[in-house]
Amino acid sequence: MIIGVVREGYPGERRVALVPAAVPALAKAGFEVVIESGAGEAAGYPDAQYREKGARVVERREEALAADILLRVRAAGADGEYGAADLAALKPGQVVIGMCDPLGRPEALGLWAARGITLFALELLPRITRAQSMDVLSSMATVAGYRAVLLAATTLPRMFPMLMTAAGTLTPARVFVIGAGVAGLQAIATARRLGAVVSAYDVRPAVKDQVQSLGARFVEMPLQAADAETTGGYARQMDEDFYRRQRELMHQVVAQSDVVITTAAVPGKRAPVLVTEPMVAAMAPGSVIVDLAAERGGNCELTQPDQTVVRHGVTILGPTNLPAQAPYHASQMYARNLTNFVLHLAKQGRLEPDWQDPIVSETLVARGGQVVHPRLVSSDVAATSVPSGDSASPASH
Repeated sequence: MIIGVVREGYPGERRVALVPAAVPALAKAGFEVVIESGAGEAAGYPDAQYREKGARVVERREEALAADILLRVRAAGADGEYGAADLAALKPGQVVIGMCDPLGRPEALGLWAARGITLFALELLPRITRAQSMDVLSSMATVAGYRAVLLAATTLPRMFPMLMTAAGTLTPARVFVIGAGVAGLQAIATARRLGAVVSAYDVRPAVKDQVQSLGARFVEMPLQAADAETTGGYARQMDEDFYRRQRELMHQVVAQSDVVITTAAVPGKRAPVLVTEPMVAAMAPGSVIVDLAAERGGNCELTQPDQTVVRHGVTILGPTNLPAQAPYHASQMYARNLTNFVLHLAKQGRLEPDWQDPIVSETLVARGGQVVHPRLVSSDVAATSVPSGDSASPASH
């Protein structure tokens, strides 16, 4: 079987789904790898490196799109309208694996299902031990947390570390991280390495030890959040009364911070508003907020996606794709996750998934002309699907 990789078309997307170092493992498993020329250039991987590792580099995008298995960074809803041309080129029976934003834009899945494509959305990967090496969300969150601190440091009109100089002592910056998931923990670690005094808060008391192990202070609030996490390991949306009390308790901590980095997101839901305009107004002029939940509406009510907003002397940044700003290593991590996923499905160069395996069943969103994931089957999605009899039979890979 042939695995294809093409250049990503989404604006600002510099990552590539497969890096040269991943090619030998797939070749050893019996796959041929076809790469569109220039697919890895923006990430720092020229065509020559792919050829050296055994991939076939092709000039025509259509040739890579015709592969049995197509690996993407962005597919379906994650690629928006920019993937329409690629979708038209795909054939029934092809397998597409990538990030699809299935919960954020479920309406896009029906169009892909209608092509008879077998579509896997890696955002839905279960948080189980066997799947850790395939966890693209954790990999990309690691990059986002790191880049968020660098973005804050270059925007803040002061330095992060405490410095004792002949001109006097410079006090360290105070950084407050809201949310101690993968992105939050990486933000804490990066801010600490830069010399800031860091504090962090999370609705899950269990992460206190992780925060403290990185040298940060855990901010404790008298709030009960026993159901803050789903059985799959993802954040659960709380009720508005909980968020209101949380904001009241958090006001003073935010006001005393030079940098606030927010990372709270709930899959498929609007991000909870945790930082209000009065809280922003209470911060010192020159302070910075980096809102990693901007794509889902933002944790700060003043956030604008991919915009820089200055209110009350505070700069609010709403980046929506920080991993693409470190495309070399982001692609390296993503490619490793993707390769492990493919090899999990494969036997002797062919895909032979165990459809009962949670890693397979929970990431499979479309098959045989239908949207098949239980969380996604709804009237608006199904309306754009075609009956299985009108498309190719389910891919028998």
